[in-house]
Amino acid sequence: MHVIGDAHVYLNHVEPLREQLERKPRPFPTLTIKESKDAGSGEIDTYSMDDLEMKGYHPYPTIKMEMAV
Repeated sequence: MHVIGDAHVYLNHVEPLREQLERKPRPFPTLTIKESKDAGSGEIDTYSMDDLEMKGYHPYPTIKMEMAV
């Protein structure tokens, strides 16, 4: 869920935003839990990064934007 309270574009953000809009969307990655933990414990904290596997994550390079104040 995302809520936007105040959306605006500063002049120094126009070119970086154009670059972002020109990018072709890529397929969503998938996140797999390799092995289920004890369901009775109900503790998500029993999982570590080693229990997860992400496939198909291919992000574009960062687009730098200066802070506008």
